[in-house]
Order: sequence, then structure tokens, then C-alpha cells
Amino acid sequence: MTDEFAHSDEDDILAGEYVLGVLTLSERLSVETRMKLDTGFARRVAQWENDFGPINDGYAELKAPNVLPRVEARLFPKKRRISNFSWFQFVMGTASAAVVALAIFLILPNPQRPEMVAVLQAEAQPLVFTASYDGQALYVQQTGGPAPDTGRDYELWLIVGDAAPVSLGVLDGQSVRRPMIDIVDGMVLAVSLEPAGGSTTGAPTGPVLVTGAVNI
Repeated sequence: MTDEFAHSDEDDILAGEYVLGVLTLSERLSVETRMKLDTGFARRVAQWENDFGPINDGYAELKAPNVLPRVEARLFPKKRRISNFSWFQFVMGTASAAVVALAIFLILPNPQRPEMVAVLQAEAQPLVFTASYDGQALYVQQTGGPAPDTGRDYELWLIVGDAAPVSLGVLDGQSVRRPMIDIVDGMVLAVSLEPAGGSTTGAPTGPVLVTGAVNI
């Protein structure tokens, strides 16, 4: 790392925008990479964090809801283990989700700044993902926990009401962007551990590791 990079007023503004959380996902990743290489810029970010820190004192910390038991109860009736679950019944339900999936994956113009809509996590599980939405696309990024083992991938799923889960794709590089026409309060996002390349059945084949309900 170095402290010899030239800094400008624009850098100070960028550091403040990062702390306030108003950057796009790609901009945040760029800033986080720069912080690792440029200690001077990292100190600017730390100074902004110290300046804004007292603002949080007036708000009580809220624990994210643990929706994993509810999701597992729907996916795996009668509390059967995942290895004993009848995936035939699971796949049969995907037809009812097809119309929902087609509507969700349409793109709307006039994108907005991404806003946090969900945190995917579970008790006693270090894995954490955050989901943001900008009006036309959903951004999901891994923010905690290890990468999948060699030969395995994390796969993202969307659950709408009682419909079967719909895959939103493998989390390549621990992040994914998916065009979506709209999101609805109460939708559930889930991440499962799958073979490399993702599930080949149209439904989760590995354990569901973390979940999060969309809150808008």
C-alpha cells in the first residue's frame, strides 16, 4: 500500500458519498479496492465515518429478521431433511412461477440510485449478502463469509408468495446483477450451495444457507 497518491476535493466528496451509501454497486467496489491500495484515501473515508458516526446514536440497532425457518418449512414440508425432499413436487410448482418470472425480468428505463432492500443471513452462519434495487435491476453482493469451495457455487433464488423458487443465477465473483421490472415487499431472496455452474434441475439441490425478506 502507499500513501503517495495525489488527492483532490473530488476524492473527499467520493469518500463522503461512499460513507453515506449513495454510490452505485460498481462505484462502491471501486472505492473499496482503492482503500486497500491508498492509505491516504482510506483515512479520508475513516474521517467521514467518524464525522457521521454521531448521527447513528439516535437510532436503535435493529436485528434483521431470520426468515430461514419459514422458507425451509415451505420448501421442505414435515421437516424432512433436504436429502430426503421430493424435488419432483418442487419442480412441478415452477410452472405457476413462470408468469411471475417473465414479468420480473423485464427492464424499465430511468434507473435510480440503488437502495438497500434486503440483508440475507442466518443465525450461526458467517455468510452475508446484501441486496439493492435501482428501479430496473437487482444487485446482490456477498459482504461476509467465505467463498464457496472449489467445484461449488452460490446460487441466488427468488421466492414470491407460494410459488416455487426461481433461480436468479450463480453468484459469479460473489455478486450478481439481474434486470427486474419491480420488487414487492415480502419477496424472499435465498442463497443455496450448488455444484459448479448452478443447479441443473430448476430448483435448489443443495442446502439453503441464507435468506432475506425484501423490505421496501
